[in-house]
Amino acid sequence: MTLKEVKNIIDENQIRTIDLKYSDLTGNWYHISCPVRKLEYILTNGIPFDGSSIPGMKTVEAGDMILLPDLSTAIVDPFTYHPSLRMLTYICDADTRIGVKKDPRSVAKRAQRYLVESGIADESYWIPEFEFYLFNEAIIDNGKFSAGYKFTSSENKNDLPGGYKDVDGTAVANRKGYHIDVPFDKYADVREEMVQIIEDIGCPIRYHHHEVGLSSQQEIETELMEFNLITDKMMYIKDIIHNCALENELTATFMPKPLYDEPGNGMHFHIQLKKNGKNIFYKKSGYADLSEEALFFIGGILKHGRSLTAFTNPSTNSFKRLLPGFEAPVQLFFGLANRSAAIRIPKYATSEETKRIEFRTGDGTCNYYLAMSALLMAGLDGIKNKIKPTKENGYGPFDDNVFEWSAQKQAKLQSIPTSLEEALEALKQDHKYLLAGSVFNKELINTWIKEKMKEVVAVNNRPHPFEMNLYYSL
Repeated sequence: MTLKEVKNIIDENQIRTIDLKYSDLTGNWYHISCPVRKLEYILTNGIPFDGSSIPGMKTVEAGDMILLPDLSTAIVDPFTYHPSLRMLTYICDADTRIGVKKDPRSVAKRAQRYLVESGIADESYWIPEFEFYLFNEAIIDNGKFSAGYKFTSSENKNDLPGGYKDVDGTAVANRKGYHIDVPFDKYADVREEMVQIIEDIGCPIRYHHHEVGLSSQQEIETELMEFNLITDKMMYIKDIIHNCALENELTATFMPKPLYDEPGNGMHFHIQLKKNGKNIFYKKSGYADLSEEALFFIGGILKHGRSLTAFTNPSTNSFKRLLPGFEAPVQLFFGLANRSAAIRIPKYATSEETKRIEFRTGDGTCNYYLAMSALLMAGLDGIKNKIKPTKENGYGPFDDNVFEWSAQKQAKLQSIPTSLEEALEALKQDHKYLLAGSVFNKELINTWIKEKMKEVVAVNNRPHPFEMNLYYSL
């Protein structure tokens, strides 16, 4: 988008405010606003801010940083009362005007540059699947003398909000929610509202539907989009989902496992590489019509799968979802249409145009820029080093349900970590592939491990409510 085009948008919508957004390491969004008359000035000079106030970004003695807006990300904010123009930014050092080592958007930019420079491909295309719950109530209490939470849903007869009587009998029990129809899919119109806003900001949606969880679990899936575009659009999509939910007196969560013994929220990533407009993952007559490059790409992701989870599943809650069952992939192998696999080859994607792989382990607590960059780097490492995913090394392909195998046979498969702490330890031991092309760097990785370990300690140090059931009366 050019400056002239942005100015036309400003004039047409009578915009008086620019709202600049940026992400910290963990994926939290921050913003700063300024009058629209300063647009050209900030495009040249940026806006200064204190990087030491953003967790893990800078130290106090060297905190001066600037935000440089990216015109290509400009949209009219769909939620503010006063018309404003949103733009995403790069976090830059005040003196160099170059994206800093720990700016997530700059990591993604470097990953795209590395892909092109590798000569392997010049584009990567992605489909993210957004899974989330829409609750009527989210009551959370964590203190020294009390702890607990309560989530409710008017869709689930066993989980009704306080005071809700279900007098029309549309709350459901004793069945799965997958593709459940209206009137039982009570928030289909809310989901449609989200989708229309998402499409209005230039992100085409493939479909949306009710997911398996009866307490209003949802899914929205995009069309294939180029890496640089989709990573930015995903930040907008998550924000749209949260804001639409709130405007409809609901609350959205992407937590991997908000409810015990109920389906969790994943974030599956479909990936495809192209060179000169041609899908290099496709080759007729190979296994699932996959090319050698596609198999090597899979091999790289599976080889580095344990360390990848530090970025694709970066919460203590992530590993409460990653348990056998619930279609949660816990073993590092691939297969055709196999939903127990870490990497599934969609059986319906049969043409050169659609052929792709699907990484199923990730979840929505990830920072999209970092998680997707890490996946790309692992796959490219597989192609560069010709890492073959074979049955001999336990990577497959396996086309049956591994959870039905004998324990002895399952033991031969490599498993993902069972905790965030274990995933971070794997990242300590295996991160060289991320450093290629200076895409990631040791400063970022060390800070990531340090910041995420704070979450591990914070959770480990607190008594769990269920421990009261187990031990209070002993």
